[in-house]
Amino acid sequence: MADFDLKELFGSRLFDDRVMRSRLPGNVYECLRVIRDEGGEWDPAVADVVAEVMKNWAMELGATHYVHWFSPMTGTNSGKHDAFIDGVDFGQPLLSFSGKMLSKGEPDASSFPSGGLRATFEARGYTTWDPTSPAFVLGTTLYIPTAFCAYTGEALDQKTPVLRSMQALNKQALRVLRALGDKAVISVRPTVGAEQEYFLVDKELFDKRLDLKVCGHTLMGARPPKGQELDDHYYGSISERVRAFMRELDEELWALGVPAKTEHNEVAPGQYELASVFASSNIACDHNQIMMELMRKVALRHGFACLLHEKPFAGVNGSGKHNNWSLSTDRGENLLKPGKDPAGNPRFLLFLSAVIEAVDRYADLLRLAATCPGNDDRLGGNEAPPAVVSIFLGDPLVKVLDAVATSHEVQGGERKKLLTGVKSLPLVTLDDSDRNRTSPFAFTGNKFEFRMVGSSQSIGLVNAVINGVVADTLRGYADRLEAAADPQAELMQIVRQAWVEHSRIVFNGNNYSEEWAAEARRRGLPCLDHMAAAARAFVDQKNVEMFARTKIFTPGECHSRYEVLLERYVKTTHIEALTMLEMVDRSVLPASIEFMGRIARSSYYAGQEGVSSRATVQLVKRLATGIDAMEAARDRLAAKVKGMKTRDAQQEADAWYGIRTGEMARLRAACDRLEELVADSAWPMPGYSDLLYDL
Repeated sequence: MADFDLKELFGSRLFDDRVMRSRLPGNVYECLRVIRDEGGEWDPAVADVVAEVMKNWAMELGATHYVHWFSPMTGTNSGKHDAFIDGVDFGQPLLSFSGKMLSKGEPDASSFPSGGLRATFEARGYTTWDPTSPAFVLGTTLYIPTAFCAYTGEALDQKTPVLRSMQALNKQALRVLRALGDKAVISVRPTVGAEQEYFLVDKELFDKRLDLKVCGHTLMGARPPKGQELDDHYYGSISERVRAFMRELDEELWALGVPAKTEHNEVAPGQYELASVFASSNIACDHNQIMMELMRKVALRHGFACLLHEKPFAGVNGSGKHNNWSLSTDRGENLLKPGKDPAGNPRFLLFLSAVIEAVDRYADLLRLAATCPGNDDRLGGNEAPPAVVSIFLGDPLVKVLDAVATSHEVQGGERKKLLTGVKSLPLVTLDDSDRNRTSPFAFTGNKFEFRMVGSSQSIGLVNAVINGVVADTLRGYADRLEAAADPQAELMQIVRQAWVEHSRIVFNGNNYSEEWAAEARRRGLPCLDHMAAAARAFVDQKNVEMFARTKIFTPGECHSRYEVLLERYVKTTHIEALTMLEMVDRSVLPASIEFMGRIARSSYYAGQEGVSSRATVQLVKRLATGIDAMEAARDRLAAKVKGMKTRDAQQEADAWYGIRTGEMARLRAACDRLEELVADSAWPMPGYSDLLYDL
């Protein structure tokens, strides 16, 4: 592996602040800086200058093409690649990249789901450059981060709602700060650090399983004798092969300016995690999209397939994406940092209260933002939080808020030290809040960690929702503070009221316990067990009104995304059902019958020689019983799939949920029982022991 200078490598393929300062005219750079840092309006006059400089810079790095890179409602990475060549003159290519080409694209992209926002006869869509997120060169292509909108201006992507939500949050947070007398802050932005979990499996084994290739996870598979019971993979020594993959992935990400930082073995065998340093919401979303794309590409170079599905394997940990969210000012202040004396930090208490109130009012939207088909299988076990949204604050902060609400004096005290009993080890000051691994939305010192998000999901929607609900809550606070004769007294009244009315969302205990499930229902918290149920939140009237107030989604955009979510759930489950049937019909059933025949013939010929084996006879009987049970389950699933009729979208999604948890689950159980009877050499696909441990 070649030596390199990390400082020189980092951002070397990124059109970042360093490049712009050195190559752009001063007035053009300043215009872009104001847009990026202060939320200034777009100035079309700078586009031609930026385009020419960007093209020359990209070509120096070997770029021959450019792409308007966007993420549609599917959450995937998309774009149409165009060469810089714009004609030929006397055998010489004419290279062109104008401000118009940089600023606007017309990719059509009409086949992406739109939930009714675009009809085929009026399918024109536009991509438009996002100057707040830097362009980069990947391979031989200049990637230009863009928003993707319909001809009407309605959002068709993940980025546009995030940018709208950041705008809304900045506006309301500044109103609050101004009302409290802070005139120095120019902007407030949400910052996000995403932790990405994933599995690696050997590519040759991956190619032998139709379910992994088509669906990204196993639809059947008997549990191996050893799973994650010993926790020996967690934080364990990384194998040389996996380490080489991680090293190359780091270098690729660093060159693109993605600050990949922490990587380690996760709990399940074959599972890993990669986390990046905090960035503004919009850039963090782009970073995570880049990360997922490069994980897949780099894995292939090392003979791996990277699985980003939430539950690739039954019986072991699934994969999530922890969305660490906070609020920062342009002066580098974290508005959610409690300081040494949280009780004496009223500004912190106000913004903390805004998050608590927002999550309580819109818990159904937070659950919606973390919904995808695979997450239904992940939530609620093996270190994934349950499907009921709640907040963990930790006892010290709860005591502070209780005291404020009851107008009692807060009893302070020194933070405890970590006492190890070893004199040579340093004394570590304990945080006021521990990381409750069972909590969906945990306060972890100076940020909230939303742990429900699925590993395959774009973090665009979840951050648009968090930003939006907090912005809407701050709007109400700003109205009260601006009208108050004594803003500081009103601040404390807001904190009191928020805690009295919304503390029901706070739970510091074990979210896995049966007692909490009952308690959550008693408190009136939404209990949305699956994607089809959670999707309804997009069209709930209070949520539609909130999105309209914050200008994040129009009512039409809310309904379109509701339709897209249901459509995705239906189509995903339908594909998985058809894949199961094909695997049974073309692989599992023939292989099982052939193996049973081999055993039966052996038993017959042994009997002809006067040798009998009770074990052989019993195995044949168990195989016959298992095959018949699997065939019966297969027939029930096939009949259900065939009998599905066109109906209301919500009813259809609910019906597919019933099939997923009913007929498909029973067919899987029958296949798994049969796998335990058939010899490994006769089973038609690699089993869990091979997939999880052959690295």
